[in-house]
Amino acid sequence: MPNSTRRAADPESAPDTVRLRGVGFGYADRPDVLRDVNLSLPQGSFHFLTGPSGAGKSSLLRLLTLAERPQTGRISLFGREVTDLPRGGVPAFRRRMGVVFQDFRLLDHLSAFENAALPLTLAGQRRVDHAADVAEMLRWVGLGDRMDALPPALSGGEKQRLAIARAVITRPRLILADEPTGSVDRAMGEKLMRLFQSLNKLGATILIASHDEALAERVGAAVLRLENGHLRQSQPVGDAA
Repeated sequence: MPNSTRRAADPESAPDTVRLRGVGFGYADRPDVLRDVNLSLPQGSFHFLTGPSGAGKSSLLRLLTLAERPQTGRISLFGREVTDLPRGGVPAFRRRMGVVFQDFRLLDHLSAFENAALPLTLAGQRRVDHAADVAEMLRWVGLGDRMDALPPALSGGEKQRLAIARAVITRPRLILADEPTGSVDRAMGEKLMRLFQSLNKLGATILIASHDEALAERVGAAVLRLENGHLRQSQPVGDAA
């Protein structure tokens, strides 16, 4: 994985990265997508979020990215209450996250390099200051020879890898990924999991939504399961770190 000097924080002295208490959420046609959800993700933890299609995995991630607000309950991120956070305060919190969307959300007029570098560019960094890190990240995800390609010229698997590179390029404190290995083969999926595990060792809190419970077992992460609007947690199969 690309080099980093950042070290993991002491989990005993750090607040939970994510905390939900009694959260309920739904839509007009599905009012009970999430019901009385309680969740704590300690800093530096690694969890998989599983459940059948339509169970609410993507909805829960949208709450954590502040794209939606709960109808009931409270949410805190990085030790701060955010349930009623004004819209003007949302971007500052999102800059502390890396989010991998199922639909990629790449900008078609930017090259693969420019898409991966976008969070750094928006933070005010000059290309000369981050070019080496971005190129190294793209090589890590197998796109070293596709840096100049535009997204429409990329395959679904290449877009998936590019979306992951963009999400983690800033070494965010919280990484939320919605089916991040859904469009890649098993070998690349395992490599991407090693990237997430490396970032976890550096202190990132990671939550991956996936249908692949076998993958969660191989990683050894704790599993959160959504079913009928309720969330339950199992113990990790092994050491996620």
